[in-house]
Amino acid sequence: MTSIREARPADVPVILQLIHDLALYEREPDAVRNTATSLDAALFGERPTIYAHVAEDRGEVQGFALWFLNYSTWEGVNGIYLEDLYVRPEARGAGHGRALLANLARIATERGYARVEWSVLNWNEPSIRFYESLGAAAQSEWSTFRLTGDALAEVAAL
Repeated sequence: MTSIREARPADVPVILQLIHDLALYEREPDAVRNTATSLDAALFGERPTIYAHVAEDRGEVQGFALWFLNYSTWEGVNGIYLEDLYVRPEARGAGHGRALLANLARIATERGYARVEWSVLNWNEPSIRFYESLGAAAQSEWSTFRLTGDALAEVAAL
């Protein structure tokens, strides 16, 4: 039976391991630079900047959702941006991902937020099908842009 709860400081090591597992799944195994110290500070420091929930089954964490608030200037209210949703491969199909997303949807509706949104890699057909089965729709009229590395430094120097 899946239970969803807010992450606790003791969950940081397992969440970090799941982040590494996600990077491997997304074909970027060497991309994670996050550490237990920085994750703990972002989640539980003096001014948390992210939030996380975990899916448990029989006391073991099977997946997580890591998110933060965004803001819709048109709606005039916050929304939730889901940075990562990951369920262990051996635990998929048991409802953990659905329960994590349902939990975020409840938080959004209870707090009057306008939306829950996220990105998915174009090649990740299993996840796309899962999201579409929940009624989520791809926002094809928008493109994601990112400044990073040298480009970020160059723009910062303007």
